[in-house]
Amino acid sequence: MSIDSESDITANIQIGPTSLGMVRIYIEAEGIDLPMDFSPEEALEIAEELTAAAKTVTGGK
Repeated sequence: MSIDSESDITANIQIGPTSLGMVRIYIEAEGIDLPMDFSPEEALEIAEELTAAAKTVTGGK
């Protein structure tokens, strides 16, 4: 599967700060619980990548 492939898998995502000063992205899907912790700097980089991808899809709007 590549980033551009469709999937029938559904998942829930939660994003928030941890008590240790990290930013957690928590993904829950069928049989999967995946907590991923990032430093604030890494989280900002991820946010920039999400924004850039959204702008590409929307034509920069």
